[in-house]
Amino acid sequence: MPLVAAVALATAGCAREGFYDDRNIDYVEAQRSAPLVLPEGRNEQRYRDAMPVPEASSDLHRSDKRFRAPSPERLMSGGAERDFVERREIGNDRWLVVGADPSMVWPQLQDFARARGLQVQASDDRRGVLETAQGQLSVRPGLRAGDSEVRCDQNGRSVTACLDALEQHFSARTATASAASLAGQQIASEDRLRIERLPDGEWGVIIPLDIDRVWAELSHQLEADFTVEGRRELLEQNPARHDFLVDYMTLTERDRNPLQIIFSPDVRQMSQNIRLVLESEGPQRTVLRAVNESERAFSDEDARDLLERVSGLLR
Repeated sequence: MPLVAAVALATAGCAREGFYDDRNIDYVEAQRSAPLVLPEGRNEQRYRDAMPVPEASSDLHRSDKRFRAPSPERLMSGGAERDFVERREIGNDRWLVVGADPSMVWPQLQDFARARGLQVQASDDRRGVLETAQGQLSVRPGLRAGDSEVRCDQNGRSVTACLDALEQHFSARTATASAASLAGQQIASEDRLRIERLPDGEWGVIIPLDIDRVWAELSHQLEADFTVEGRRELLEQNPARHDFLVDYMTLTERDRNPLQIIFSPDVRQMSQNIRLVLESEGPQRTVLRAVNESERAFSDEDARDLLERVSGLLR
């Protein structure tokens, strides 16, 4: 035991410039350099981002123990590279999520109506709505940047057969269709999500969309990502309460060094149950919270870390 403690203390001194370089500090000490200036009169169409750097979803966050560099958002592929269609549903409401911008999906939706011989009674390019004698087809921006939500409704209800046909239609085509203008449907350049302090002092994720859309998308993303036993797992989900129960290894637990583990009652890193709760604050505003449901400690830093990871799934 004394030998282990001595080794742990010795290696701790190598964390900055030794074998285990903590690059988080580099973010703090980095200096901003002058931007690269290209010559005037150049052909601008020849220059584009070859290796774009994603924006971070939050500012540099400091704590008493360590520096934490903000995690960048995942780079979202363009419409031509994201030709996929997925189902979403909550209760009796169903729709499709297409991996392309609304401006790319809209012409394909019009093509679908023509190919099926639907009797178009009204077409609103600005809102992305086709009124037909058989029902209403619509497209709008999805929750995640670069996605679109496509619906087929009749008298306010989803039409399953129509959604099946639409899924086949979009699956058989790439997003290289004509990028017709769709004013008002473009994804905003600013973040659709933001993490901030709530009035009660806790961290929360502010999402400017209705709670049912957020729950359906978050359900799909958690099912795909929270699948690592002992690290992050989706245990329960309840559409009526709009919440999820996850098993998650917190930031505090992941950051325990060997010396802390040795002198702790827990001789191994442990995950704990956290409930992700969605709260509606209006038709276009949803708040996501993280609530501890275990007897283990759940710090302010732990809550922010989990919310940053979950909100990253929705970007």
